[in-house]
Amino acid sequence: MSESFAEKLRKIRTAKNITQQQLASIMYVDRSSIARWENGSRIPDLILLQRLARCLNVDTSVFFPDEMPEQLSVIILDDEPLILNGELKVLSGILPTAEIIGFTKPSEAIEYAKGRQINIAFVDIEMGKTNGFDVCQELNTINPSINVIFLTAYPDYSLKAWETEARGFLVKPLHTEDVINQLHIMHYPVEAVNAKGS
Repeated sequence: MSESFAEKLRKIRTAKNITQQQLASIMYVDRSSIARWENGSRIPDLILLQRLARCLNVDTSVFFPDEMPEQLSVIILDDEPLILNGELKVLSGILPTAEIIGFTKPSEAIEYAKGRQINIAFVDIEMGKTNGFDVCQELNTINPSINVIFLTAYPDYSLKAWETEARGFLVKPLHTEDVINQLHIMHYPVEAVNAKGS
């Protein structure tokens, strides 16, 4: 029988002579998170799994040699191609293993989302005749557990954004630290692998 994620994590951590508290400190999580990962009651989401692997100086595949975690699927919608390219670059740096697809047309983004399980959608609010609020509503109809994060150059939209089913709001241009903060407070966290029996 193959080892569980919990067993592998515990074995790697103890082999490196690191306590749960020390690992928690270098990962910037509380010790109870490490304890839950090691007792099998929880599994870190993809972002935390990548951080965990870096902190332990191992590849993420050592935790799941037969079944890698489901790949994070991200779309970004911005009708300005130049801005979209810059946003893609920022997101790729933050989420290097995620599948990130950019769109300049709302209709194409919505059509793409219909056939896939999208975890996160970064959506510009002002896009010509279509606005991001309508796109957010359509994406939530397609997938109620999608995390929509609005992008805009106009902070005045923030109050209206919170009246929607969006899970976050970022003012353009994107900054790495702001994006990371949004990813850690998503309403629907992305699990690396569903824990058995949870």
